Amino acid sequence: MVTPLPEAIRTDLRALLRAFRPPLEFLSLASPDTARRTSFPVASFREKCRAVENALPEELRTSLGRLLRELDELARVAPAEKGSRARHCLEMVESLEKALSPAPAYRRSVERIEERLEALSRSVQFVRGVGPRRADALRKLGIATVEDLLYHLPFRYEDRRHLARARDVRPGDVVTLRGKLVHLAERVVGRARRKILEGVLRDESGLLPLTWYNQVAYFRTRLRPGTEYFVHGRVEYGAGGVRIVHPEMEPVEGAETLGILPVYTKPSTLSVAAMRKLLGRAVRDWSETVPSALPEEVAARYRLLDLPTALREVHLPDPRSDAERLGDFRSEAHRSIVFDELFFLQLGMLLRRRAYAAEPGLAMPDRGTWTRRLAEDLPFPLTGAQKRALAEIYEDMARPAPMHRLLQGDVGSGKTIVALFAALRAIENGYQAAFMAPTELLAEQHYRTVAPFLERLGLRAVLLTGETSRKEKEATLAGLESGDIHLVVGTHALIQEGVRFRALGLGVIDEQHRFGVLQRAALRRLGTPDILLLTATPIPRTLALTLYGDLDLSFLDEMPAGRQQVRTLLFPESRRPEVYDLVRRELDLGHQGYVVYPRIEEAEDPNVRDATTMARELARTVFASYRVGLLHGKMRPEEKDAVMRRFRDGDVQLLVATTVVEVGIDVPNATVMVVENAERFGLAQLHQLRGRVGRGTAPSLCLLVASFARSDTARERLAVLGRSYDGLAIAEADLRLRGPGDFLGTRQSGLPDFRVANLVRDSSILKEAREAAEAWLEKDPDLSSPESAPLRAILRRRWSGRLELARTG
Repeated sequence: MVTPLPEAIRTDLRALLRAFRPPLEFLSLASPDTARRTSFPVASFREKCRAVENALPEELRTSLGRLLRELDELARVAPAEKGSRARHCLEMVESLEKALSPAPAYRRSVERIEERLEALSRSVQFVRGVGPRRADALRKLGIATVEDLLYHLPFRYEDRRHLARARDVRPGDVVTLRGKLVHLAERVVGRARRKILEGVLRDESGLLPLTWYNQVAYFRTRLRPGTEYFVHGRVEYGAGGVRIVHPEMEPVEGAETLGILPVYTKPSTLSVAAMRKLLGRAVRDWSETVPSALPEEVAARYRLLDLPTALREVHLPDPRSDAERLGDFRSEAHRSIVFDELFFLQLGMLLRRRAYAAEPGLAMPDRGTWTRRLAEDLPFPLTGAQKRALAEIYEDMARPAPMHRLLQGDVGSGKTIVALFAALRAIENGYQAAFMAPTELLAEQHYRTVAPFLERLGLRAVLLTGETSRKEKEATLAGLESGDIHLVVGTHALIQEGVRFRALGLGVIDEQHRFGVLQRAALRRLGTPDILLLTATPIPRTLALTLYGDLDLSFLDEMPAGRQQVRTLLFPESRRPEVYDLVRRELDLGHQGYVVYPRIEEAEDPNVRDATTMARELARTVFASYRVGLLHGKMRPEEKDAVMRRFRDGDVQLLVATTVVEVGIDVPNATVMVVENAERFGLAQLHQLRGRVGRGTAPSLCLLVASFARSDTARERLAVLGRSYDGLAIAEADLRLRGPGDFLGTRQSGLPDFRVANLVRDSSILKEAREAAEAWLEKDPDLSSPESAPLRAILRRRWSGRLELARTG
């Protein structure tokens, strides 16, 4: 049994052990060559240990002494043995950390939290009223567990605290009435002899007709004339006057209709009332199981409710509540749930950021050789934004901690040149650089950009992809290992087995969201390089600070002089022939073009066109005299590359595609981009697609073909694109108009999902949550204190291991 320790000594020893970890973890994975060049600062650690050693009980003092002796031995063994020795030292560190585990009371608290989390992870079928069929329907909605259901919050509320009278209702009113169903009968209407259901509600003031067009048999059997109902719905004009179509009906006896009622997104197989009852049961039976892990001082400072109380108030609002605040997600209960989610998001981000800072890195100061010569060799001046970004990157590279920076800039803003300057900073310090791109064509494009500059400087650059011949690959691998190759540009081939660098100093990852977390981590295992991530996806600053809160951010918000703007025109479906005429005009001038569709293949919705069908149709009819190609994401990589090469070389004049061309090859001869069903794309994505043209000297067009009947906001959204060419401004507008869920599309890799938070609506809460997380980590940097044990339990659940895996972005 461990002798009780004063908390100050316990904290100091934990801090020492925390300092041991990063260099040991690095050595445990390092190659013999890297291990040979790495020294372990045993003397420094031994000096720090003396401050606490004498205050330790005998068993801990003995264990710490054994660890220090092992570290001495680690410094003397051969490089090939350092990995296994480092792993053994890590095991000793873990053993000491366990001896300093939280006090029993906190341990029991964590166990209770973990038991509750385990219970909440059960299938949604454990909720009363959910059988196998309903569980399947809910799973399609993304609700698989009890916890998922509890966090499925209402998207709006209906205030039914005041009853209307039948004679007073007006068209457009949304009303709740109480009355008796005095008539119910089917009727056949129209040439198609369609059945409808008609009813009449009577209250003390008069009569009100009711009509059902769908599920007639269902409502005919469920509704009973002579029964008193609460009726809710929107009043509209009908053939004989005002009526309510498809009203929500609930018998007065045993009803829960009066009050403030939540309305949920639901499966089509469930009625609004059935979904409401289901959530009501879940909250009554399970809300107390949800653990509240926020520290008491945080909850008190920010005036937060505990989660069980907040969930009950959101799902089962008190009739005295403020219905407007509930509907706007501004209630105290909503704020508490959102704060909890964002606090743990920011806590995880900040922990990742601190983990980066604790890792050993390479200091690369200004040597003033290759970077200065490149600046003199450039045929154009750097923009102010490029100079600012480079200053930030150089400052990071000069520090002895690893750089983890994201560089965001529109297509054509000059990210590749900035990355080349960073690579030369590494090279002039005696290191190598690697550029990794998601496709062979993009890798080739980068290689063609940077290779001539390096060649004029007397440096060697190579291209390494899956298409590289065996003989060339062997020569490249040898050159990387010997250090003869200064810079390599490639695809996933850079992180395959057998690739070794003499001294990798910088890893540049282009369009980083296209790579998996493990692939990015694999690049870092090739050495201890600084990491520079590039993206042309315009991410609003507010969203970027959240999605990439563990990274440093640089923005290229200025375009180089002479970059032309692409004229953007919006067309309704009825004017498609004019669009085709404009495309033909460009092709007849010897230029090329794209036509982009939202789907690969034909789907159920007849209003949405697909690339596969339209490629055949356009090649057979409208563009029969031109060479038409097809490109989409389901094609094999070699097929995609072949089509893009044909397009790049001019063999294909018109490329019919999906958004796979959003990040693609640079084809300066392409001058026209058509986007079909443009209302189905986000503005940021449309801006990316528009960036595929206007890359040469000829004037270029982006033609958006859209249906405006689908949404009142479609025209407003698309008009933004016609007015603005600033990617960040467009992304901000997209975020305001569509919200973060739609803006992101595919969930970002390495991040927990947002269950309730909206980064636009909740920006002030996000700021408070980050402030609270930063303050807590100032007090307890690695969450090692007993008070932080519940936080660790929740973090493990929310992040599911991603804190460790996503260390490179």
